[in-house]
Amino acid sequence: MAVRQDEAVEREVRVAARPETVFAFLVDPEKQVLWMGRRAELDARPGGIYRVEINDEAVARGEFVEIVPPSKVLVSFGWEGQEAGRGEHGVPPGSSRVEVTLEPDGDGTLVRLRHYDLPEQARDMHGQGWELYLGRLAIAASGGDPGPDPNQPAD
Repeated sequence: MAVRQDEAVEREVRVAARPETVFAFLVDPEKQVLWMGRRAELDARPGGIYRVEINDEAVARGEFVEIVPPSKVLVSFGWEGQEAGRGEHGVPPGSSRVEVTLEPDGDGTLVRLRHYDLPEQARDMHGQGWELYLGRLAIAASGGDPGPDPNQPAD
């Protein structure tokens, strides 16, 4: 089934690092939590688990669908528990797809994220979330510190 472009949330960011470096931040749990989440369980192979705990209420879960190092990661995606059942914004685990492509761009990488199969009313919220996290990815993958995740409570 073809997805119309206007049905996908799309974001992109340029990262001052090579695709191989950026790719590791998408598949390595220790690098994942530098830009998104406080804990991550990632088994980067088709059928392997994708689980990123943002905070007590927000836990993303799905599985890896396609991995093409260092240029593409496709995961199924949704939210566990309370987040999944949150009214009209509910996106159950694995019910949507997130595709990240990495394209060499001079001495850096153009990162394109497309989030498909979201309910219309959940697109703005997810678009804002990806905007935040891709900005944090750009900082972390280029060797910087993005600071505390604003979606995590302060200690």
